[in-house]
Amino acid sequence: MSDFPTKARVVIIGGGVVGASSLYHLAKKGWTDCVLLEKNELTAGSTWHAAGNVPTFSTSWAIMNMQRYSTELYSRLGEEVDYPMNYHVSGSIRLAHSKERMQEFQRAMSMGRYQGIPMEMWTPEQAKERYPFLETHDLEGVLYDPTDGDIDPAQLTQALAKGARDMGQKIIRFCPATGVTQHDDGTWTVHTEKGDIDCDYVVNAAGYYAQRVGEWFKPFGGRTVPAMVMSHQYLLTDEIPEVEAWSKENGGKLPLLRDVDISYYLRQEKHGFNLGPYEPNCKGHWMTEDDPMPEDFSFQLWNDDLDRIEDIVTDAMERVPLMATSGVGRVINGPIPYAPDGLPLIGPMPGVKNAFEAHTFTFGIAQGGGAGKVLAEWIVDGATEWDMWAVDPRRYTDYTDQDYCNQKGMEVYGNEYAMHFPHHEWPAARDKKLSPVHAKVKKLGGVMGAYNGWERANWFAQPGDDTSEESTHTWGRSGPWEQRIKEECEAVRDHCGVLDLPGFSRFVVKGDGAAEALRGLVTGGLPKVGRINLVYIADDRGRILTEMSCMRLGEDEFVMITAATAQWHDRDILMNAMPAGVTVEDVTTTRDTLIVTGPKSREILSGLTDADLSLGWLTHQAATVAGQPAHLIRVSFAGELGWEVHALNEHMPAIYDAILAAGAKPFGMYALNSLRIEKGYRAWKGDLSTDYSLLEGGLERFVKFDKPQDFPGKTALLAEKQRGVKKSFVTLVVEAGDCDAPYMSCIWQGDQIVGETTSGAWGYRVGKSVALGMIKADLANPGTELEVEIYGEKCRAVVQEDQPLWDPANERLRA
Repeated sequence: MSDFPTKARVVIIGGGVVGASSLYHLAKKGWTDCVLLEKNELTAGSTWHAAGNVPTFSTSWAIMNMQRYSTELYSRLGEEVDYPMNYHVSGSIRLAHSKERMQEFQRAMSMGRYQGIPMEMWTPEQAKERYPFLETHDLEGVLYDPTDGDIDPAQLTQALAKGARDMGQKIIRFCPATGVTQHDDGTWTVHTEKGDIDCDYVVNAAGYYAQRVGEWFKPFGGRTVPAMVMSHQYLLTDEIPEVEAWSKENGGKLPLLRDVDISYYLRQEKHGFNLGPYEPNCKGHWMTEDDPMPEDFSFQLWNDDLDRIEDIVTDAMERVPLMATSGVGRVINGPIPYAPDGLPLIGPMPGVKNAFEAHTFTFGIAQGGGAGKVLAEWIVDGATEWDMWAVDPRRYTDYTDQDYCNQKGMEVYGNEYAMHFPHHEWPAARDKKLSPVHAKVKKLGGVMGAYNGWERANWFAQPGDDTSEESTHTWGRSGPWEQRIKEECEAVRDHCGVLDLPGFSRFVVKGDGAAEALRGLVTGGLPKVGRINLVYIADDRGRILTEMSCMRLGEDEFVMITAATAQWHDRDILMNAMPAGVTVEDVTTTRDTLIVTGPKSREILSGLTDADLSLGWLTHQAATVAGQPAHLIRVSFAGELGWEVHALNEHMPAIYDAILAAGAKPFGMYALNSLRIEKGYRAWKGDLSTDYSLLEGGLERFVKFDKPQDFPGKTALLAEKQRGVKKSFVTLVVEAGDCDAPYMSCIWQGDQIVGETTSGAWGYRVGKSVALGMIKADLANPGTELEVEIYGEKCRAVVQEDQPLWDPANERLRA
């Protein structure tokens, strides 16, 4: 091929809507020398048989941002690239059968309002006026989104492709990629059946083939892509005269209908209906040896399997009886990729330099526009406008074996429209990573939650407590756990608690130059040998990338400790920042941690250890505990006198037993969350995210502007310090009702949204509902009265002093 490109800045593997959007957005950012490879024709995978719905609704801030951007892009794209497109903005109505569902809708509407999406809550009667064929007798209410609609997936993809080509990008169809090779300088060669292409960056946008493509990257630090494939069916009815008559009279389509409690959408398709169920008795494909993934499934479908969806079809006909007057014209049954949480994987490929992912989209048409924007920002700018941890591929680590992916994919699909209650834990594919004292924790009544695959106790049940899954189906704080959390917090306040905390991410950084390399990476200073302190890492904009505890063992030897979920995210940051001769060893899985905290913790530990328990706050020491080698660190995320006890897995059971026998009460993650929020301690990817700068986050004391190292974000933070911050981090005491403020609740002053909560919980030591949040800087004065919107209810809130609510002088912590 004479025009076959042998060089490119970026090569994208996969020609669905996401690959085309990525190519288009790279061009919009000025990178016009990129190549997209498609082994067949554009849209040959999931894109071609997609229904094409384009909602904005989500209870994920990142996903809503992405989907909102898609609607904005699609409304102008046809004109922008001069390509005809069928994009119908029909609006949508979501039906609520329960009070809990109405609360979910209120939360989504609040988030949407903040993003400029004019959602409305309707009565069933209002819905009937807009959708006269609808049965509404059993409904609590309806959420209306006027920006919802549908688009032709093939036209959308071709429009993006045309726009990209017009800006100079190349698309090579019928050109399968066959592998990749990375060179010593981090650049790539992508091998194809038509020749090799040298490039700086590679993007895996291969849809349901992403796992297969991902295997090519394993020799260069990659892993098996966490994904599986579901069979999704939707059916198209014959035309219905009444629908045609309504459309002619009203000059458009019926609103898209979603009955989320039954689990289907119903959309007008020409003058009939498109019904798309998400059935609980769902079916995965290509999961077993006798059902292998074919080499090529382009433009292919599976046979109908209507028995699976019969109950939902019947329910839909009762909801819209007009549907029953028509026959089924066609059934579409095709593959849709699923990640274990149902969200796509967009961002840096874990463990691999200069490689990115944009695949496993369950709702690729709705998210495709936003995905291209996000990916282009990640590649070109090294950071995204919005914090995108919700879709970052590094949110998954080594526990996502294929069994896990298959079980979770089936669970997510069968609960596609399920509500994600704050105390609910999904039961599929559990016990992937166990603490060395897991059996003991369970025996003590531990009700477990999964944290990066690690099982931790959320709370400890007593005999007779209701630990059923059904008991957690509430947005409220009250439930069988409430009294137990209170008791656990009181034990930490008055005596001593012990929390088993497996999965703390730990990295040993050592070698000549390690200290200097870390000084050039973190915003603040490093501790002296024998001490530990918090360090922050910013991106080039001065926004919060991550928080680590830095424990110094020697002049050039450190242990960096970070959140369980941050393991691969922070590993990549450290690995990419360290020079030759400095090693980064991940020792997360070899050790366990106990938090031993409360005013009696010194007394309890003194009979078990040879450690010097008089050493001050933020110190650490090697010692024996219960006759076992361990490391004691004088810190406490609970805000009381306390230590973290770190030990190898094999030594921890004896230590845990001895601490319990000495009188410590086991407590769980829910109590720890309550305790930390009373101290104003930030949680990663809630309070600490790239949506905020370190100065906005109230973390200026962790920034050393006068140090000589030019750490990432230094220039941006200096400029922000001079001009002043736009937002400020605050603690609010909220006059909440039955529910505490969830992440991204709107904060109001009068009829103006002035900020958002970043986390919220009941503080059992202070006896108040507490929220942490970001508000306009000029309002961040103690005593300012605001309102926090919690599931549709505006609750009075008061800005607090810039100090902890509990033990503001830290006297208990330093005792």
